Amino acid sequence: MPGPQPHHALPPALLASHEWQNACRNRDFARIFRLIKLKAGIYPSRIAALCGMTPSRVGEIMAGRRALAHIDVIERVADGLRIPGAMLGLAHRPWEIPSPDRVREHAPEREPEPAHAPTTSDPGRGDSLDNLLLLADGQVTRSTLTALRSSVEDYWRRDDQHGGASLRPAIVGHLGYVTQMMRAADDALGRDLRSLAAELARLAGWAYFDARQYSTARIYFTQALGLSHGQNDRLFMANVLSCMSLQATYEGNAVHAIALACKAQDAARAAGDQPQVMSMLHMREAFAHAALRDASSCHQAIARSREAYDLARGREDEAPSWILYFDETKLIVDTGIAYARLGEAQRAEPLIAEGLRREAAGRQRGRALHAYWLATTQLQQGNLDNACRSAILALDLTAAIDSPRVTGHLQEFHHRLAPYARETPVIRFEERMREAQR
Repeated sequence: MPGPQPHHALPPALLASHEWQNACRNRDFARIFRLIKLKAGIYPSRIAALCGMTPSRVGEIMAGRRALAHIDVIERVADGLRIPGAMLGLAHRPWEIPSPDRVREHAPEREPEPAHAPTTSDPGRGDSLDNLLLLADGQVTRSTLTALRSSVEDYWRRDDQHGGASLRPAIVGHLGYVTQMMRAADDALGRDLRSLAAELARLAGWAYFDARQYSTARIYFTQALGLSHGQNDRLFMANVLSCMSLQATYEGNAVHAIALACKAQDAARAAGDQPQVMSMLHMREAFAHAALRDASSCHQAIARSREAYDLARGREDEAPSWILYFDETKLIVDTGIAYARLGEAQRAEPLIAEGLRREAAGRQRGRALHAYWLATTQLQQGNLDNACRSAILALDLTAAIDSPRVTGHLQEFHHRLAPYARETPVIRFEERMREAQR
């Protein structure tokens, strides 16, 4: 199916109408498509071409027989029809952001910003609303900072449970707000706000990574890196670099992933004795070596990860809060995933199965991801029935999460089933896939 085609902006009168804004607020795409046809003269066949859909699907949506729920499809519609992201509760879309040349050409000169304080968290978002919010709120206080930290903790919990893709607008909004507060705060609060902004930028990068929007993720990871560098927080820099390493592995750039993992390890060593952090960083390196099918280097990195974790036992209170997710269960399952990436399915399967058995029921995204890897190891060993059963478990778990990263893995798994298309387990899996897409 052809991808979305270029399209001019929608009529300003349509965008300003109450009916349109209400339809966008409710993500009522039946009304949105009908209004576009009536007010912009864009007919269903053209809507389909712009949004990368079939005309029949557009017709079903307009008739109210189908709905749009997946964030990646909603973003595709926003981009194809040029619906401003904020109207649909999304972050600013790439086409809303002026190019650097246009910004340099038209933007008035102003005082330079501090080296590591970004002017905005969302490139293309104006400052007026944030400034008004600050004027309304008054002086930044410790209680404000405490409330914002609580929000970040809540975001991470929700990301763990349901995936990060749907959290992006809220996280980016909070990042913009904290960035504005940094300018109004005194020195004592300013440092804490910059640390909070670094954490929000890393969280935004992670949410975009989970949504498989890698270029945007990289922008936010880079912002987090700059903020933590400005604070001379080497341990948090290692944290951000580990995320960038994992993304590079996903993007197929394993050599770069190894370099990032090693740089993260250097930063962590410079910060002091943190074996739990080092354990996670060695595992990131193992993933990248596995992607290169370098068995010797992968096994060595896994061994270093285990040794570091053994040193960390009983010292959890010395570790930063953001590393506490990397517990014994995570070490076991990540070891299994490294073996699976390496192609050593027989060693990988019992580890991933044990990790999945131990994993808390509320961590839906992690359970879905690990069920996929279990299915992968079973398929590698020719156990089609168990592989499809594990993949169905992953598929069922995706009903409660919004993670294009997990969805993409399951689509890849489906492609690998092509040689067995006539087999009963595969037919059963495909039936469940169709049910999940309705």
